[in-house]
Amino acid sequence: MRLLCASALLTLAGCGDDGTGNVTATVSISTTTSTSQGTSDTQDPTGSTTAPTTSTTEASGASDSSDTTTSTTSPVTSSTTEGPGTSTSTTDPSTTSTSTTDGPGTTDATTDATTTSTTGPQPCAEDTLQCEGNVEKICDGMGGFKSETPCPEVCAEPLGCVACEPGTSKCEGNQAQVCNDQGEWVAGDTCDPLLGLTCDANFGQCVGACANLGTSYIGCEYYPVVTQQLDVFVGPANPYAVAVANTTANTATVTVHRGPNQVAQQMVAANSVAVITLPWVTQLTGGTGPTVKVTDGAYRLRSTQPVTVYQFNPLNADVTNDASLMLPVNTWTGNYLAAAWTHWSPYPGFISITAHQDGTVVNVKAPKNGVPTQAGGGIDGQGNGNNITLDDGDVLQITSANGGDPTGTIVTANKPIQVLGGHDCTQVPIGTVACDHLEESMFPIEALAKKYIVAPPVQVPNNALEKAVIVRVVASEDNTTLTFTPDQPGNKVLAKAGDFLELAQSTNKYVVEADKKILVTEYMVGQGANYGTSDPAMLVAVPSEQFRSSYLFYAQTGWSANFVDIIAPNNSMVQVDGAAVNNFAAIGASGYSLAHVKLSNAGNGSHTVTSNNKVGISVYGVIDYGSYWYPGGLDLDVIPQ
Repeated sequence: MRLLCASALLTLAGCGDDGTGNVTATVSISTTTSTSQGTSDTQDPTGSTTAPTTSTTEASGASDSSDTTTSTTSPVTSSTTEGPGTSTSTTDPSTTSTSTTDGPGTTDATTDATTTSTTGPQPCAEDTLQCEGNVEKICDGMGGFKSETPCPEVCAEPLGCVACEPGTSKCEGNQAQVCNDQGEWVAGDTCDPLLGLTCDANFGQCVGACANLGTSYIGCEYYPVVTQQLDVFVGPANPYAVAVANTTANTATVTVHRGPNQVAQQMVAANSVAVITLPWVTQLTGGTGPTVKVTDGAYRLRSTQPVTVYQFNPLNADVTNDASLMLPVNTWTGNYLAAAWTHWSPYPGFISITAHQDGTVVNVKAPKNGVPTQAGGGIDGQGNGNNITLDDGDVLQITSANGGDPTGTIVTANKPIQVLGGHDCTQVPIGTVACDHLEESMFPIEALAKKYIVAPPVQVPNNALEKAVIVRVVASEDNTTLTFTPDQPGNKVLAKAGDFLELAQSTNKYVVEADKKILVTEYMVGQGANYGTSDPAMLVAVPSEQFRSSYLFYAQTGWSANFVDIIAPNNSMVQVDGAAVNNFAAIGASGYSLAHVKLSNAGNGSHTVTSNNKVGISVYGVIDYGSYWYPGGLDLDVIPQ
């Protein structure tokens, strides 16, 4: 019966006569050995799911199989044996078969499903949005669409009809427009012509020498700001000023505004320095307080080429002044740890905060939960203030009260700000004549580090000796542990953010490290401490991670002596104004060396430092009972905590 295919089951399996008298049968097995005359044995009894095989045997002999194999994996291979030694095979990806063999000479084939097809596109789920060109289509789940809507602008999946493709940009005059994630045009960067920028229609973004600046002290936009100063030294004969050093090979046009009013414009030749005097802002410099918020209190300085900026308060060399390295706007953040100095009645320590954007919301947290402060401008009598709003160019100047010290104050904002710290006029240490003005730009917390190298400046006139400094190490986080190499006396654990260790005056050189980010400041002692000419000045130490291999800086030529101090890896090749520096002395076992280099006052005050390794520099000048001190430059890269 089975050989004659009389069974209906075998008929379903495709058994038949091909007209030659041979029997054809469709079977599916995983491993088949076919013999046209004789027997066929299935050797794999496992019931595997390997690719099933459909075998059509056209022979006059019998088929003998020892087991049953079921296979369901496509594609299906069809094998045809057409006599002794001859076979052909084809692949049918849509056939699934079951073959059963009952013993020698017999074959029983049963087909469970003759054909299953899954080829061809599947309909998209109902309500799925698709874009075809500029047409928005909504799927109906059955292979069609509920609706088709031509978009007036662009179709973007999965949004549909929108104004623009997210991530694209365009120009509208000097305003770059950026397409947000919702497919809406929003204002991007303003391509300010005073920064030498134009909007490139091909890219939809600002282009020019001041576009895409890195994070360093070199930039194109700055906010110089007057700080507290003794009134007797303020006036037209003793101006406030900025020194602008052009770092490029092209002439820079520098424009200065206060609010909407232009107050100065000057050309600065390539690789040179220009000094621009600016009016005093009496609301900030006058008297000894209180805390004030001054609308448009800062100057806005813009250059068409990358420059560096230093401010002098005042410019002329006298008995109460200091200078600050200014940080360009593109390096500002909303997180700062500030340092100043102790209130020395009636003269206050101060913190100065400047905004770049309208609607900047500032929060101020005083150290130790509060220190005596002259209230005003949203700041209470303990130096705390929340949700103080500043607009572009506005300045909040916080001044201490008797017994107060702003050092350790944490300043945060929802938009980038500038923070300076300092003192109207103070003794260092208190009780040592004479007082001098202090000021310095604070580095953002993001740019602070855990390791610093501390080294004192040189004495004048005996340049073979060094001048003592007092050092403060300020914690940015709770439970900060300090380590000194070589060891220095003092408490090594700072319990709270804003707490600081003050190291007594010395000429020691050492490395200070911490398990969390710290701020390190140095203060020259007063001339009465008998460490040579000069009075107090303030320096924010630069971590070695922010050192650079080249600098362009300015040293005001009116001082009795100007110096650049260089901290460099041992055996570095360093040049100052093109001359090799050969007087390096090792700083213990730190791997770094220190050199004091006296600068020539014969030129216009412009100087350079170059090195084959990254080095750190500080610049200072001295006269009888007067001085200034600032870092000559640095990178301001983000350093992970």
